[in-house]
Amino acid sequence: MPEVEAARIAAQNRKARHDYIIESTIEAGIVLTGSEVKSLRLGQGNITESYAVERDGDIVLLNAYIPEYKQAGKFNHETRRPRKLLLKRREIDKLAGQVKIAGMTLVPLKIYFNPRGIAKVELGVARGKHKADKRETEKKRDWERERGRLLRARG
Repeated sequence: MPEVEAARIAAQNRKARHDYIIESTIEAGIVLTGSEVKSLRLGQGNITESYAVERDGDIVLLNAYIPEYKQAGKFNHETRRPRKLLLKRREIDKLAGQVKIAGMTLVPLKIYFNPRGIAKVELGVARGKHKADKRETEKKRDWERERGRLLRARG
């Protein structure tokens, strides 16, 4: 049996874990055109300033930048168009409720291709961090790094 290929990350939002406290994550499909898929397969794309909102009963990814695919010519796509996310109705209702009631934000953490080659978005249900929270996280990370060094030096 052939080995299953690991998921290939096309775009990642590394800043999200720094700026937000991620409460939970959910995987969603994404509606893309052919030229967008080709562009993402080349590893192009940027989701650092993007977010998802509920619009007309659907969850839509806004402000995600997928550059034009040069070989598509006149069949190219708009770079920052709203892209529909594919979720079950129950998941949409749950996410929309969390955003409205708890003041959460839907932040895309990464766009990747699963082993079957289908583009997926990992969405994080997040709460914004304050400056003090960011400093606390940084302090904790530095201490863990230092502790690891001390333990290795000790033997």
